[in-house]
Amino acid sequence: MGLNRLGMMLDAVIFRHTLFSLPFAAAAVLLESGGRPPLGKGLLILIAVVAGRNAANAFNRVIDGDIDARNPRVADRHVPRGLLSKRSLLGFGLALCLVLVIAAVLLNPLCAALLPLAGLLIGGYSFSKRFTWLCHYWLGLACSCSVMGAFIGLSGSFALRYFVLAGAHALWVAGFDIIYGIQDLDFDRREGLYSIPVKFGAGGALLIAAFSHLGALAGLLLVPLFWDLSPGYFAGAGTAAILLAAEHVLVRGGRRDGGRVYSERRIRIAAYSLNEIIPLLVLGGALLGVYGP
Repeated sequence: MGLNRLGMMLDAVIFRHTLFSLPFAAAAVLLESGGRPPLGKGLLILIAVVAGRNAANAFNRVIDGDIDARNPRVADRHVPRGLLSKRSLLGFGLALCLVLVIAAVLLNPLCAALLPLAGLLIGGYSFSKRFTWLCHYWLGLACSCSVMGAFIGLSGSFALRYFVLAGAHALWVAGFDIIYGIQDLDFDRREGLYSIPVKFGAGGALLIAAFSHLGALAGLLLVPLFWDLSPGYFAGAGTAAILLAAEHVLVRGGRRDGGRVYSERRIRIAAYSLNEIIPLLVLGGALLGVYGP
């Protein structure tokens, strides 16, 4: 595969959005190792997170290729435009899956045993919008595999405290995906697709997204109850909370739905741009909490 071809593949799966998962997984490693992550396991976890996330998005582009072609908002993606074939993206995704499997097997037996469940969550998401409006929470669970996998990959065991950060991550992803889905409300209705905006309207969707983000914030604030952290942790978590609030303020203005107005440009900024920063703030808080006085 040439560099130009690889660049198109990475662009198609929006590689930079690995930032939605990788910093949370790194924070999990820092928390569970007490700031002393083993280099070998840390590298394998990094590889697994990157491979799993981008394999999932490659499969999403393949599975949704025909739907994307009918949606004016995303009709310029690589598959609808014919820049990449479904076959090539499928091969790219399968290669990344192989990398994920190898990394999981090398980490420990529990990671290897949980691969089928992770595969169901990651691979099934793209089909979920065809039968349930809870698809946003399916996506959140799929993405939180990176956090849970980081914990289990490091410890080789399972602990209930892992759900605190993994749950916060899942609710955060679901919340901003609900916001993002408002852009496709009319299209999804015409296509018979399921989503929270379709089920409850844009106004109801924003309310559900807000409650999801409140749940995510609660999870972040509970983290110091389960790991010994300095107060510096709250600098990162608190700033993330401010950005979450700004996200919901920003999203209003521009698109009419049930008497309210929502701007599609603001939706994109709120759902993507701001949320690329929040994981870095969480990781920064973990660094301050683990290494601070």
